[in-house]
Amino acid sequence: MKKIRIAIQKSGRLNEDSLQILKDCGISIDNGKDQLKACSRNFPLEVFYLRNGDIPQYLRDGVVDIAIIGENVLIEKGGDISIAEKLGFSKCKVSLAVPKSIKYKDVTDFEGKRIATSYPNTVVNYLESKGVKSDIHIINGSVEIAPNIGLADAICDIVSSGSTLFKNNLKEVEVMLTSEAVLAVSPLIDAERQLLLEKLQFRIQSVLRARQSKYVLLNAPNDKLEEVIALLPGMRSPTVLPLAEEGWSSIHTVINKDKFWEVIDELKKAGAEGILVCPIEKMVL
Repeated sequence: MKKIRIAIQKSGRLNEDSLQILKDCGISIDNGKDQLKACSRNFPLEVFYLRNGDIPQYLRDGVVDIAIIGENVLIEKGGDISIAEKLGFSKCKVSLAVPKSIKYKDVTDFEGKRIATSYPNTVVNYLESKGVKSDIHIINGSVEIAPNIGLADAICDIVSSGSTLFKNNLKEVEVMLTSEAVLAVSPLIDAERQLLLEKLQFRIQSVLRARQSKYVLLNAPNDKLEEVIALLPGMRSPTVLPLAEEGWSSIHTVINKDKFWEVIDELKKAGAEGILVCPIEKMVL
């Protein structure tokens, strides 16, 4: 039986998060220190540990079938490669930044300016869409130092917390795109490995749904049930069970974590008591 070949970044936060989601999908990987290739014990999958910037070409050539990669890297180097799933982690922005001392008006301020970046295609495409032309200096590595040493007037780089920009006396002025980890697919994937991809996607989707949800149990007086249930966005409808104490019921449901606190506050106002919130490991629909 064929194995599906997946590329992940060989080090860093994206590597850790990629291995974690595979683990949460029940996939065990035998990877020793400094290995560049490893196999799963319980799923037909091989893992290739590669440099992030090299992954689009490996996908394009069919050396690997799928990859967990930053969407920003695909936009820069793999616009012809399709995305099967957005994964919700390793979120960041690709932004333009200038020295704090510069008074910034709008994107036209970049006309004719020198911009240091490792995302030249992204910068050129963005600025051209705004009718702006700049002088791009390609740097592979830390670009934040470029304005400080006179190499460039501005930079384009990925931004997470913004602390690196702050430390280098820079400020973010234009967000060109937002990015997160994605599951990308080789255009040369064959039919047998496509079936394996669908099985893996089913597991990933179950994990992602669980990460976005909380399981909630609460008690409510029966004369308040309709009001409480109206507040609950369950998967289909809440489960209602009678309690041993007459006149009370237990309600079980699932709440999206982004709406959790506002829903909990409304439930308390409606008469809910004994609210218990539990994490969900998997959520299969």
